[in-house]
Amino acid sequence: MEEPHFILKSLREQVYEYLKREMNDGRLKQGAFLNLNEISKELGMSKTPLRDALFQLEAEGFVTIYPRRGVMVNQLDLETIRNIYEILGALEGSVMVHVALKFREEDAKRMYLLNEGMKASLEENDFDLFYRQNLEYHDTYLGLSENGDLLHTVKILKERLYDFPRNKGFVREWEINSTREHDDLVELVSRKDFNGAAEFIRDVHWSFSVQERFIRKYYFARQNELDEKKGA
Repeated sequence: MEEPHFILKSLREQVYEYLKREMNDGRLKQGAFLNLNEISKELGMSKTPLRDALFQLEAEGFVTIYPRRGVMVNQLDLETIRNIYEILGALEGSVMVHVALKFREEDAKRMYLLNEGMKASLEENDFDLFYRQNLEYHDTYLGLSENGDLLHTVKILKERLYDFPRNKGFVREWEINSTREHDDLVELVSRKDFNGAAEFIRDVHWSFSVQERFIRKYYFARQNELDEKKGA
């Protein structure tokens, strides 16, 4: 009988995943400096794996290391979101063109069914399920790509958008609009119009200017409320 294989994660990987969870759950706040002594003590390990994990998080855009000042969790501001949308639109659009020969009828059907599931999740107010189905929808065509570096970049950028921390609510108008765009994309790939699909992904679905009104509501509604109260 073959022995089970266990994957042992390095200390750096363990610390990296811990810090990502803390950011996702909102315990590490944007704009705040990290207490490295406290984190090291809580994890019961030296600062070496913590430092290594922070170097990785800085390279991915989650934190900034300031010499002699400390480590700050980066702000997800409007300019950063604009840049991420532009990059994601370009990368996902590129994938759609390059996987055209691999794309099957079953893939279009899977995208359709996942989008129908997203609509049902909206009706049930199940944000977590909606979120997972949304990622799976896009992963249907992204998963056909063999460009591991591109896929890693897309994954990290989406984590910065969605898990920084993850909001636990809908901007219902945006989600409804998103499922309509998903329907349009399914129609394009079903017709094997992959160039049209790539342009739609870049110029509509991941277009900052097209989505800006929703982005402002989703990410900055609370801040806008506070600003209005200050000005009153």
